[in-house]
Amino acid sequence: MKTLIKNGYIVSEYADMTTLMDILCEDGKIVKIEKDIEDPEAKIIDAQGRYVFPGFIDMHCSMSNPAGNYIESFESLTKAAAKGGFSTITLLPSTNPPVDNDAIVDYIVSKGKSYSNIGIYPYGSMTVGCEGKVLANIGHMVKAGIVALSDGDRAIDKAQLLMRIMQYSRMFDICLITHCEEQSLACGGDMNEGTISIELGLRGIPEEAETIHVSRNILLAEGTKAKLHICHVSTKKTVDLIRQAKKRGVQITAETCPQYFSLTEDAVLGYNTYAKLNPPLRTKEDVDAVIEGLCDGTIDVISSGHSPVSGEEKRVEFGNASFGVSSLETAVSVVITELLQKRKILNPMELAEKMSGMPAKILKIKSKGKIKVGYDADFTIVNLKEQVVVDTKNFRSKSRVTPYADMFLNGCVVYTISAGEPAYKR
Repeated sequence: MKTLIKNGYIVSEYADMTTLMDILCEDGKIVKIEKDIEDPEAKIIDAQGRYVFPGFIDMHCSMSNPAGNYIESFESLTKAAAKGGFSTITLLPSTNPPVDNDAIVDYIVSKGKSYSNIGIYPYGSMTVGCEGKVLANIGHMVKAGIVALSDGDRAIDKAQLLMRIMQYSRMFDICLITHCEEQSLACGGDMNEGTISIELGLRGIPEEAETIHVSRNILLAEGTKAKLHICHVSTKKTVDLIRQAKKRGVQITAETCPQYFSLTEDAVLGYNTYAKLNPPLRTKEDVDAVIEGLCDGTIDVISSGHSPVSGEEKRVEFGNASFGVSSLETAVSVVITELLQKRKILNPMELAEKMSGMPAKILKIKSKGKIKVGYDADFTIVNLKEQVVVDTKNFRSKSRVTPYADMFLNGCVVYTISAGEPAYKR
């Protein structure tokens, strides 16, 4: 039960990142971080001069589009996550059946331990059936092991109900993961509202569909003192609202996904249904604002935003195509390409904080998110210099829908290690 990772640049405040170092793990925990460790009983993994990150944690991952068919299995989801460099994932509750009671939570937790070689942490639904109507039994789900509350990619329209949920969440000191979308503005829309939607003759989704709910949720969190987390930030105004709220002392965190800082609404040109996402891809001004938010700490987390759909659901007229994207296996390479190498706004330590440290902190998973003695032996070994082509034929996800197909990206996951054991090896 010993593993020795040798010859890696350890991305940790507890290691010298300029020097090749080793990590000794025993029984799934880190026991030593030093140079030139020797242990004849340990199984050796040679990092070969690559970067060893704390295992990435995905805060926004779903099994399938709740409005569509059942696409992703438990096994294919976890294999795709491991291949993408995620040693831990969370699971949105908008599944079939929804995660709205302690029995379903128990099932997910036990299945994760039995059938997955990475960590699985479920979210519990805020409302029964994720329908936004009746408060779910939050207390029982907390005892069963949920790490946050969410209704998946469904927004709660009733402000009074959300306020009650926030009040309940304070009793358990648990975070609310909120999708922000005003249905009266977004319903029936296909893409970002603007000149391109007019040019293509597609129904637009205005930015206000996101920002109205963000504003409301911030005000409710400010009044109730609840812990609020905003999902997949996509607009400049949302970034500004979160920045202002943080300055006022609101307990708010936020995440975005690679598609919202690497692609604009231009990706929809030619009626490309693979670029039909929820929230929609926005303008260059919005992309620049999201990047600025990542740079100055307004946006705390980068998640995959994995929302798998089938190719059949995309290979139809744009208005009839489903929202969704398979992103677990491209997220890390897009982040490295766009933020570390192209724009140079993050360094490896800051990347580790966005994709490991802050997710663990927000979800209160105390044993993960850092490479430190006593912590779980979860690592993602990455070759930052290697160029890869996105080949969907090699996806482990059952969904092979991605706007990055056939693109050249920089950065390749070589190993994903969970509890000291390889979950993925290239």
